[in-house]
Amino acid sequence: MPSPRADPLAALSRLLDRLGIIGADRFRPTFDLAWPRIVTGLAIMSKQTADLAMVGIAVGTAGTAGLAFALGYWSIVVLLGLGLAGGTVSLVAQNYGADREDRAALVVTQSVLVAVGVSIPVMLVFVFFTPELIGVLGAGPDALRYGTLYLLFVTPAVLFELLNLIASRTYTAVGDTFTEMVIRAAGALLNVVLSALFIFGFGMGVAGAALGTTVSTGVVMVVLAWGMLGRSYGGLGMEPSPVPITRATASVEWSVITRLLEVSAPEIGRRLAGGLVIFPLLWIAASFGPVVVTALEVARRVRSMINSINWGMSLASSSLVGRHLGADEEAEAAAYGAGIIRLAMVTYLVVAGGVILLASPIASIFVSGGEELAVTTTFVAVAAISAVGLGLDGTSTGALVGAGDTRWPFVASLVGRYLFALPAALIGLVTPLGVAGLYLALVLESFVPGGINYGLFRSGRWKAVSRRYRAEADAGD
Repeated sequence: MPSPRADPLAALSRLLDRLGIIGADRFRPTFDLAWPRIVTGLAIMSKQTADLAMVGIAVGTAGTAGLAFALGYWSIVVLLGLGLAGGTVSLVAQNYGADREDRAALVVTQSVLVAVGVSIPVMLVFVFFTPELIGVLGAGPDALRYGTLYLLFVTPAVLFELLNLIASRTYTAVGDTFTEMVIRAAGALLNVVLSALFIFGFGMGVAGAALGTTVSTGVVMVVLAWGMLGRSYGGLGMEPSPVPITRATASVEWSVITRLLEVSAPEIGRRLAGGLVIFPLLWIAASFGPVVVTALEVARRVRSMINSINWGMSLASSSLVGRHLGADEEAEAAAYGAGIIRLAMVTYLVVAGGVILLASPIASIFVSGGEELAVTTTFVAVAAISAVGLGLDGTSTGALVGAGDTRWPFVASLVGRYLFALPAALIGLVTPLGVAGLYLALVLESFVPGGINYGLFRSGRWKAVSRRYRAEADAGD
């Protein structure tokens, strides 16, 4: 058996401790929660990134521009689900940390019911108003056609994705990120394989990319549902949910739904505030032509890949902070939150630096040479810089969400996106600043909310917010 000093993670934890980044005793729990989520995030973000690259090869700039417009709407679906799941992870983690498994299971069931109720109107809007949704962003005739095809074919995946997010966040809240990693990563791989088959094998182009997403997302939903119902995965190393949906929880509990929406609503608003800003940005990019639209979308995909780090760091922060608060260990919760923020900053700086050095080769995966490559390379480098702000924002917000403090992060998101980022892009549209306004917008939309949320974390007011929820939960018992 290897000695502790031979363990690379033990050596790394001691190094990080000596550097004052995160305590050695807190690094391992953070790492154990974070790395499966980071792998999951990379896998999921790679789906649309791979689709964008394959569509660029098969269709060209008009196809990637159309895909960019459609993915703006798909991102709203994901952000809506993440906001709802943010409330789920907060309430489940605090109840599970306080050994109230029955109440945690009830939260999960109500989350599923709300997700179904939210998905139905969104799907109807996509079915009946797709051309209008794409056209309002300034898409040209070809981009309009391709964007409409993608959004129509991906509509059934709206329900699948919302349910997948609830299931994934439930596993995270109880400290099991391995099960969801295996299922979501396998689903992402299936997505890439199916998209390649439909795009190149069957010649379906953009529609093939959407169909690959829909089928693979549906398969993931079925597999996750198996564990969420408390059923065993056998010898695959995955575990059923310890807070399963059962007949005992399969009823509508309006008091739980009200509490879930109270916690989730600001988080939904915060995420939607961050997501909705892409529409005016796409409209502004469209005024510079499909090359800039494609470059902006490539930048967003690259930034999303980098931000997979937050899939682990932010959720680990929410889970660990929430669980220690549930056990009335406020000092330990604060230490975890601060350590994870510092760890994320170091990681983001290293990764962002590497992406900047490789910006041109990365851009060449999506576009051909000449002007397209030059413009896209610059956008990729700017995206890497802005990703550092996302790291600060995500981990700071993760700690706040773990405490149930979701209102002020929502305000921070509004300020960053609409009082700083959008005006910067608009100034570029009407002044010689031009496309550089979009560069500035990408940076401001991440660093401004990140700075505000970090300040909120440092203030410690989130502890008082958590005490209110804990007191009310105890009274409910």
